Amino acid sequence: MANAKVEIYTKSNCPYCVAAKNLFNERGIEYTEYDAEHDEALRTQMLERSNGRRTFPEIFINGEHVGGFDDLHLLDEEGKLDDMLKSL
Repeated sequence: MANAKVEIYTKSNCPYCVAAKNLFNERGIEYTEYDAEHDEALRTQMLERSNGRRTFPEIFINGEHVGGFDDLHLLDEEGKLDDMLKSL
């Protein structure tokens, strides 16, 4: 079974962005990273997809907005993240 599609909008010098990427790396989950810090089009895309959230990172799994690192960490603690990371 293939992994889920994971997308992360990031910016430089963001410890929460690094923590989110580390969590996926530790599990061997590939992700697409969008550096939206200096790219207006990516920032606009992130805002539209996340219902206006401006914090970094903003994380999407299979097109579903998960939220930021705290949200991702909570899903992991609750045991829900592994199911989300399985391909649809």
